[in-house]
Amino acid sequence: MFIKTGDKVRVIAGKDKGKEGTVTKTIASKNRVIVEGINMVKKHTKASQANPQGGIVDTEAPIQVSNVMLIDPSTNEPTRVGFRVEDGKKVRFAKKSNKTID
Repeated sequence: MFIKTGDKVRVIAGKDKGKEGTVTKTIASKNRVIVEGINMVKKHTKASQANPQGGIVDTEAPIQVSNVMLIDPSTNEPTRVGFRVEDGKKVRFAKKSNKTID
């Protein structure tokens, strides 16, 4: 998967197309990511110790990783991501600017 937790991404497809957010969690087995403030759904919760009132809560649902694109930190534009080996370490790089991301 080309996206990691903490990456800033832009949604390129779906109901939240064009919005940006930070990845809070990745689910590699299902090829999905949870992005802060994106794909909000209403969830009905039962009363509990943590939430004694219960009720309807807004929460983020996972989104397919193919529907998000990493934002290049140097240009602040969405870019495709590639992998290459530098000094014996596998690193990600932005395909448009050809610069190392991390």
